[in-house]
Amino acid sequence: MAENADMLASSRCRAFLLLLLFVIVIACLAEEREIYLVLMEGDPVAFHRSSVPLEVGQKVDPNRAHAKHLVDSHDQLLKSTLEKGSYNKLYSFKHIVNGFAIHTTPSQAKKIKLASGVKLLEKDRRAKLMTSYTPEFLGLPEGVWTHGGGDRNAGEGIVIGFIDTGINPMHPSFAYDPVNPYNSNLSHFSGACEGGPLFPANSCNGKIVSARCFSAGAQAAATLNASVDFLSPFDAVGHGSHVASTAAGNFGVPVVVNGFYYGRASGMAPRARIAVYKAIYPSLGTMTDVVAAIDQAIQDGVDILTLSVGPDEPPEDTFTMLSVFDIFMLFARKAGVFVVQAAGNQGPSPYTVVSYSPWAMGVAACGTDRSYIGTLILGSGQKIDGVGLSGPTFGNGYLQYKLVLAKDAVKVNGTFPKTAQYIEECQYPEALDPFVVQGSVVICTFSAGFYNGTSTLTAIFETAKILGFMGFVLVANPAYGDFIAEPIPFPVPGIMIPRTGDAQIVSQYYEQQTYRDERGFVIRYGGRAAIAEGRVASFMGRAPIVSRFSSRGPDFIDHNRNPTDVLKPDILSPGHQIWAAWSPMSVLNPILSGYHFALLSGTSMATPHIAGIAALIKQNNTKWTPSMIASAMSTTATKYDNYGEPIMAEGFAINSLYPSTPFDFGAGLINPSRAMDPGLVISSGYEDYISFLCSLPNIDPATIKTATGGTCNHSFSTPSDLNIPSVTISSLTGTRLVRRSLMNIASKPETYLCSVLPPKGVMVSLNPTWFTVAPQGSQDLEITLTVTQPLE
Repeated sequence: MAENADMLASSRCRAFLLLLLFVIVIACLAEEREIYLVLMEGDPVAFHRSSVPLEVGQKVDPNRAHAKHLVDSHDQLLKSTLEKGSYNKLYSFKHIVNGFAIHTTPSQAKKIKLASGVKLLEKDRRAKLMTSYTPEFLGLPEGVWTHGGGDRNAGEGIVIGFIDTGINPMHPSFAYDPVNPYNSNLSHFSGACEGGPLFPANSCNGKIVSARCFSAGAQAAATLNASVDFLSPFDAVGHGSHVASTAAGNFGVPVVVNGFYYGRASGMAPRARIAVYKAIYPSLGTMTDVVAAIDQAIQDGVDILTLSVGPDEPPEDTFTMLSVFDIFMLFARKAGVFVVQAAGNQGPSPYTVVSYSPWAMGVAACGTDRSYIGTLILGSGQKIDGVGLSGPTFGNGYLQYKLVLAKDAVKVNGTFPKTAQYIEECQYPEALDPFVVQGSVVICTFSAGFYNGTSTLTAIFETAKILGFMGFVLVANPAYGDFIAEPIPFPVPGIMIPRTGDAQIVSQYYEQQTYRDERGFVIRYGGRAAIAEGRVASFMGRAPIVSRFSSRGPDFIDHNRNPTDVLKPDILSPGHQIWAAWSPMSVLNPILSGYHFALLSGTSMATPHIAGIAALIKQNNTKWTPSMIASAMSTTATKYDNYGEPIMAEGFAINSLYPSTPFDFGAGLINPSRAMDPGLVISSGYEDYISFLCSLPNIDPATIKTATGGTCNHSFSTPSDLNIPSVTISSLTGTRLVRRSLMNIASKPETYLCSVLPPKGVMVSLNPTWFTVAPQGSQDLEITLTVTQPLE
C-alpha cells in the first residue's frame, strides 16, 4: 500500500511537472516579438580609416570591404547569441552608425543587450507625421532669389533628402523641364531609383534624383494593407509630397482645387533636387525604417535632410539626446549634413517639443498674414464670418434661401439607425425630409459625433449632395463650446461657424423667423440666408503668430522633464495653412481625395521651409558647415511681427493670444535675405557636442561613450557653454560666466559694438564691448550674468 502511495505521489509529481512545463511553453509562445535597434562598437563606413592590406595591383573599394565586414559581424553576433528561428534581422546600419535592427522577443533581446560589442539596445518607439504664398511672405522673390539669379537658379546644385511618406511623381511640382535643364551634375550624390507599384523606374526624372523605400520595420510590426501600403516610393498619403514641394517644388505651379484657381505654388528652393526616402506607411511607421533611411540618405550624399516625422513620445529608458534617433542625427551632422526636424504638434503646453538635440534644427510653426474668410449672410442683413474654402450659394450671396435647422427637418415617423444627437450633425441623409431641405441652407450642429471623432465633414458633403442642399452651415454647440476650424475645400457651398457667440446669433435669428405649432413642430420656415464666396484670400492679419498646435520648450533631458540648457525650438517658420502638392489617393484624409493640392497645418509644414532656405544658403556658401548655416538663420531671425510689435502666440482658448517667448519661437521668424549674410557665425562641431553631452547633469561619462563612442576628456563646466547662437540657463543662481566664439565670414574686416537687453532680474555684462575681427578670424566673447532679483 505504501508502494502504491509512493507511485501515486510520483505520478502526481510527474503530472505537476508536466503541467508546469506546459505553462512555461505557453508563456514562451505568448511572448510577442518587438523591434529593437542595436548599436555596436566599431566605426561605421563614413568615419572609418581603412586598414585593409592590398596586394600589388589589387583593386578593392575599402568602403565596400568595411561595409561587408560590419554586416558579417552583425550576422555572426546574432547567430552565436540567439536561438535559431527566434529572430529576424531587418537592417544592418553601416554608413554613419554601426548597428542593426532586429525583430525578436524581449527575452532574446536581453541576450543581445548583454552580448560583447553591443553598446546600446532600444525598443522601437514608432514614428508619426508632424502634420503657395510663403515665398512672398518670407521675401524670397525680391530677396534671395534675385541675388541668386532668380527662381531659375534658386537651389541649383543642392540635393534635399526627405524622409517621409514618399512622393507623387506625376505631380507638376516635381516635373522636369527640358527647356530649363539643370546646370550641375551632382557629382557628390549617388542615389538610386527604386521602382515599384505606381512608381515606374522613370519617375526619377532629373528633378527627383533618387527614390527609395524602407519597409522592413513596418512589415515586421504589422500586416500591411497591400491596397494602400505600397512597397515603393509612391506617396499614397500626400504628406511627403506636400513637404517636398514646400521645400523644393517647381516655381509657379498653378494651384487649382474644385475648379477654382488659388494662385501659384513654389518651393523655397525651386531648383534644388529631391531625394525621396519613404519610411512611413498609411498603416504605421517605425523608427527602425526612419533611421535606416537616414543612414542611406547620408551615404547617398544629400546636402540637407528633412525630418517632418518623429517619435511618438520621448524615450522612457534613456536620455532624450541619447536615443537611437538622436544619435543618428548626431552622426548625420558629423558627416556634414544639415538636419532640420519638426518640433512637434503638441502645443501650446510647455515641455512638449520632440526636437531635443542642438545638432538638429527644431522648427516651430506660425501663420502668415493670409487668411480665408467665409461669410454667412442672414435675411436680417447680419453678416457672420466663418471658415471654409467654399464657393457661394447660387446668386453669389445676393439671392437668399430658406434656412432650416437639421433637427427640425427630421422625417416624421422615419426609421433610421442612428441616435438623435448625430441627426443634428447632418451625417445621415435618410434621417432628413428631402422635401424640407432641398434647395435650402441647412444648419448642422457640432455635437457629440464631432466631439468624439465619429462624425465628419465628408458625411455632411454627401448628405448635402444627395438631398440637394443649397448650402450648409456647421455651427458651434454651446454644450461643447467653440471648436477649431481650418479651411478645407468644400465641394458644395458651406461655412463653419466655430464660435458659440456667433452660433447663438444664427440660432436667435432662426427662432425669431420660424413658426411652430403647440407641439413644437415647424409649420413655416421664415428665415433666409446665403453663403458668400469664401475662397478669396485676405492679406490683412497680424503675422507671424505662433500656432496653437506648435510644440513648446523648454528642452528637457529625460522623461522627468528635467530641463536642458539648449533653446528649443530653434526657429520659427510658416506652418499654418500652407498650400502645397498632394496625392489624390489621400488614404488618411478622405476629405482631400482626388485633390492635387492641399492646404495643411503643422510643424511638418514649417520644417521644409527651413530645409529649402538652408539649400539657398548652402548654394551660396558651399563651404559652410551645418552649424554655420544654423547660426546664420538664428542670429538674423526677427522677434517682431508685421505690426512692429513682439511676436504673439496662440493659447489654449480659441482666439486667445499672449506675448510669446523664445520657448515658443526659438530665435524668431526666419529671415532668408539676412541669413545669406549674417556677418558673424557661432558654430560647433562634433567634439563640441560630445563635450556638451558630458556636461549634462546626472549623465555618467560611460553612458556617453557607450552611446556615441566619444570620450569625456574636455567636458564643459555647464551645458550652456556649448558654442551655439543662444544662451539658455534653466536655473540661474548668483553669477554665471558663459563664453562664445564668433567667426567673421565676411570678406573684409568688420567692427562690432555689443549691446544687450537683459532679462528681468538679471544683470548682463559683456567683454569686450566692441571688437574688430579679420576675415575668417575669430573673437571670443565673455557673457557674465548676475541675478539681481530672484524670481518668486
